[in-house]
Amino acid sequence: MLICGIAVLSHQFSTAADRARAFGWWGIVTGFGLGFGPVIGSGIAAPMGWAWVFLIHGFIAVLTVILAWRGVRESKDPAARRLDLGGIATLSLAVFCVAYVITQGSELGFTSPIALAIVATAALSLIAFVIVEQIVPHPMFDFSVFRIRPFSGALFGSIGMNFSFWPFMIYLPIWFQAGLGLDGLVSGLALLAYTLPTLVVPPFAERLSLRFGAGTVIPAGLFVIGLGFFIMKIGAGGGSLALATTLVGALLAGIGLGATNTPVTNTTTGSVSSDRAGMASGIDMSARMISLAINIALMGFVLLEGVQERLSAVSGSFDATQLRHVAEQIAAGNVGALDQAAPGVSKVLGPAALAGGFGEVMLYGAIGVWVLAALSFFTFGRRKDVDGAS
Repeated sequence: MLICGIAVLSHQFSTAADRARAFGWWGIVTGFGLGFGPVIGSGIAAPMGWAWVFLIHGFIAVLTVILAWRGVRESKDPAARRLDLGGIATLSLAVFCVAYVITQGSELGFTSPIALAIVATAALSLIAFVIVEQIVPHPMFDFSVFRIRPFSGALFGSIGMNFSFWPFMIYLPIWFQAGLGLDGLVSGLALLAYTLPTLVVPPFAERLSLRFGAGTVIPAGLFVIGLGFFIMKIGAGGGSLALATTLVGALLAGIGLGATNTPVTNTTTGSVSSDRAGMASGIDMSARMISLAINIALMGFVLLEGVQERLSAVSGSFDATQLRHVAEQIAAGNVGALDQAAPGVSKVLGPAALAGGFGEVMLYGAIGVWVLAALSFFTFGRRKDVDGAS
C-alpha cells in the first residue's frame, strides 16, 4: 500500500508545486496516524475491547476503496510482465540472515561455524541478487536509476530516517518509563514530542524544498535528527534536567524527520518518469524497510551490550548465562531485575546500566544519521547539478 500510494500521488500530481502540496498532505496524514494512533487505539480498546483496534480498519478500508474508485487515475508500467521472483527471494534471504545473526549472534557466538555460515549465506544472497537484477528482463531494482543524483541523494535520506528515528520508536517508550520513571499515560504524552512534529512540519518542508532544493533540505533534516539524538544522549546522563533534555532532543528529532520524510518521497518518485514511479517508490520503500529491520536489531544489540558491559562490576555473582539474562531483563525495562537476582547489590546499578545502554543507542543513532546526511549532501552535489539532473 505504501509503494502504490506514493506512486499514485506522483502520477496524479505531475508539476513540482502540485506534487509538493500533495506530499505535504500525505506527510500530515502520516504524522496524524503516528502521533495520535496509539491514543486513539487506547480510546477504542478501553470501552469496546482490544479486538476493535483491528476491526476498525475494516471501516477505514471501505472509505478508502470509495475514495480511490472516485478519484484515482489508473497508472501502470506498460512494459511490466511478471514479478521478479529471483530478486525477491535473494534479497529477502540476505536481509533475513543479516537480521538473524545480529539478534542471535551473541547466543550462537559470532565466530561460531553456524554464525559464519549465516553471514556467508547473506553475502552470497546479496551477490546473487545483484546478478539476478542485471539479467532478468524486468528487475525489481533498475540500477540505472542510481545514476540520477537526486534519486540517490534522497535514498540516503530514506536510509537515514530508518537508521535512527523509526527504529528508536520501539525503544523510546522503554526509556521514558523505565529510565525516566514516567507512568504509562505520561509516557504516552511525552512520546508526542517525538511524533507530533511529523504532523506539523511536512508542509513547511515541501515549501523549503521548492525554495532551496531537496539537496539542501534532506541533508539538513537528517542533521537535525542526529542533533536530537545527541541531545537525548546528554539527557541519558541523568540529573534534574534529564527529562527536559530528553524531550528537547525528541522534539528536534521529530522536526528533522518531518523535514526529511516528504521531500525524500517526492524526490525519489519525481526524479523518474511517471511510468517508473512505482519502481522508484519500490526501491525507496525497500531501502526504508531493510534499514528499519536491520537497525531495530542493531539498536537492540547495542542496548543489550551496553547494559551488560555496565553489569561487569557484579559479574562475579553470576555465570555468563545468568548475567546475560539479567541484562536482557534490564534492557526490556525491568530495572529491578538485578536486585531480584542479587539482593545485596546496589539498587542504583540496574537503572545506571539501563541509562548507559540507552546513551550508547542514542549516540549510535546520532553518528549514523550524521554520516548518512553527509553522504546525501555530497551525492546531491551542487544545486545547479541537481536541477540539471532533475
